[in-house]
Amino acid sequence: MTLLPLVGALYFMVSGGPYGLEELAQKVGFAAGIAVLVATPVVWSLPTALMVGELAAALPEEGGYYAWVRRALGPFWGYQEAWLSLAASVFDMGIYPTLFVLYLGRLSPTLGASPLAIGVLVVAAGAAYNLAGARAVGAGSALMTALLLGPFAVLAALAFFGHTPTAVASVASVSPAAHAESAPDLAGGVLIAMWNYMGWDNASTVAGEVDRPQRTYPRAVLLALVLIALAYVVPFAAMRAAGVDPSGWDTGAWADVARTFGGAPLAVAVVLGGMVSSFGMFNALCLSYSRLPAVLAEDGYLPRVFTRRLKDGAPWVAVLACSAIWTLSLGLSFERLVSLDILLYGTSLVLELVALVVLRVREPDLPRPFRIPGGTAGTVVVCAGPVLLLGLALLKNLHEEIAGMNALVFGLGIMLLGPVAYLVSRRRKA
Repeated sequence: MTLLPLVGALYFMVSGGPYGLEELAQKVGFAAGIAVLVATPVVWSLPTALMVGELAAALPEEGGYYAWVRRALGPFWGYQEAWLSLAASVFDMGIYPTLFVLYLGRLSPTLGASPLAIGVLVVAAGAAYNLAGARAVGAGSALMTALLLGPFAVLAALAFFGHTPTAVASVASVSPAAHAESAPDLAGGVLIAMWNYMGWDNASTVAGEVDRPQRTYPRAVLLALVLIALAYVVPFAAMRAAGVDPSGWDTGAWADVARTFGGAPLAVAVVLGGMVSSFGMFNALCLSYSRLPAVLAEDGYLPRVFTRRLKDGAPWVAVLACSAIWTLSLGLSFERLVSLDILLYGTSLVLELVALVVLRVREPDLPRPFRIPGGTAGTVVVCAGPVLLLGLALLKNLHEEIAGMNALVFGLGIMLLGPVAYLVSRRRKA
């Protein structure tokens, strides 16, 4: 992959457009939502993007963050990094077929009434696309980015320059006064923003398939960060300028707003964009996660069959095995999937941040084409923001339940299985 395909893949690994931000608007409103969308990338995304830029350029190995943590902290913690990431993927990858079905239901209620069957088809289509290799996934992601952002560009222009009081009134389901009386859920809003801004390290697992990774990764992550922030903030600013009331919003509200400002054609375009977004995110993340079993197999922790690749480099056994496992989470609700995803992904991110600092101390002479400014002290300060936000996510998870169990306890149980799996894999390797 060259620069633009990598930017496209990163865009879908992290974002996929403003879809999924409807709950943020409902929880805090557009004005506070804009503040959250501006502050979150500074505290959460920029540090992780800088980390990926430095480590992916210094250690451009397939497996990405697994290789970073293994080198800095040893094989045990490297395995835990892979375990946490793959465990998070089980819940992460269930989100996108769920969103695909929600938007499909806007076009065809009959098809939307079969969420499990359609979800399985989405998983199968993503697996088939990934068998074409990283280059095909990257090029397709760049094209899908343009397709899904087009309707939002039109919607924002209409909201900024062409709105009328009648249009605004027809969008609002609850009066602005009623919305003002409801207490905003700022913590819940930040949690949603974190999910919409996370995943910068996912592109690192395909470093072996990127052209000139030392140069390409730093440029790609910074370009993608700017693109994603603009794609979030501009539509929110347009809705606020038009006076739209967000209190009745839920998943799919963008289509209702598009119908009000641009009629049925724009609404259909936004719905189709939502389906493109959901599939694009699943497709790009399948590219990332499927490389982990292949690398673990190369290191002897999984059966050698996972190392088998097609001529285009796609680890086809790993792609098919991961896709089969991801179908297990298709029945969970959106909020539960997000909570578990952030908990498990956040823990793996902490290991990556620790590896970043440890490598700075232990290997100061390691060639780093891109380096986070400020020395080791500056690097530690940069890492503080994501850790603080992860603490907020933990507090939020204290009251969430999964399968009749506290979400935090459920997540900790999954984490504790990591050392057990490592011992079993190590014995098999021996």
